[in-house]
Amino acid sequence: MTLKSRIAALIAAQGPMSVAQFMTIALLDPRDGYYATRDPIGAKTDDKHGDFITAPEISQMFGEMLGLWLVQAWADQGCPKNPRLVELGPGRGTLMADILRTAAVAPDFLADLEVVLVEASPVLQQVQAETLRGGEDGRMAADISWQHQFDHSLADRPLFLVANEFFDALPVRQYVRTERGWCERMVTLDGAGELTFALAPVPAPPGLVPADRAGAPLGGVYETAPASLALAEEIAAVIAAKGGAALLVDYGYEAALGFSETLQAVSGHRFAEALAEPGADDLSAHVDFAALAQAGRRGGATVLGPVTQGLFLAGIGLTDRAGQLIKANPDSADSVIAATERLIGHDQMGRLFKALAFLPPSISGAAGFTP
Repeated sequence: MTLKSRIAALIAAQGPMSVAQFMTIALLDPRDGYYATRDPIGAKTDDKHGDFITAPEISQMFGEMLGLWLVQAWADQGCPKNPRLVELGPGRGTLMADILRTAAVAPDFLADLEVVLVEASPVLQQVQAETLRGGEDGRMAADISWQHQFDHSLADRPLFLVANEFFDALPVRQYVRTERGWCERMVTLDGAGELTFALAPVPAPPGLVPADRAGAPLGGVYETAPASLALAEEIAAVIAAKGGAALLVDYGYEAALGFSETLQAVSGHRFAEALAEPGADDLSAHVDFAALAQAGRRGGATVLGPVTQGLFLAGIGLTDRAGQLIKANPDSADSVIAATERLIGHDQMGRLFKALAFLPPSISGAAGFTP
């Protein structure tokens, strides 16, 4: 039985499910979920034919810049002992490998560093382990462990956390403005037994949709990611209490989007129907950075940003690093220039992607974030 058939059977037995529940099953079902069964990352030209490409796979410069930013944040706080470096959704492990290599400029940072990779996919955990094995003896490049989720066990020491294209994959709930009020969009079955969207017959309880959305037109959509906001607040609370820094990079919007939905499915670098092939297609939604920032403040952290990825990377020296790479290897000029444009170009990733930082209350600024 396919995952789609199993979801249909679940709906037939228990009734419609929320968009968030559908996303969770489609992405994380332990047997047939998207992330449980594949390494989805790869360029269009890769033999493995991945579904999407992320910034760390485009150029080493991305991870190098983030690594230097984290080391500087550690130094700005007096070089606290026993730091913990956490990555949420580490992909192939490329970003962490580049961060650790770059962090060698600060041996004291690496000396007592514990690295934790938060990864729910056993397939990707294997890929990450292979990427991070260092030396001819096959040992790990650092003290590295894996966890399936971020939890209280990571709250006992200074936390330096990075999340690149992680929050976009967390489940969203959608509410549609109707004449009856805000009704949640659900996944149900049509007359032929196929998956389809429908609205809950009873409006959502008052107060669930923010008051500032009261002016939405009929058919307008309010999209929210409760799991994302709870996680962001938890991370911020650890940093406020123990020190550290969090750098969140993802695609999304800086302020309220309006009344449009952003749920999308991607397969082989092409958009697909969201309900067509659960477990086979990537599902994601644009990140609401304004809401993430509010969650960070609720957790007690200083919140910087969001700023566009282009401004952030340029502000911490990406173009200077590109020049160094070209000087060291002139034959690489074309590829380095192309990667730089891809990462910071206004019409590439530079505008759509944003960066947001959480820091302790005693810290008021950081490189890459304008006052």
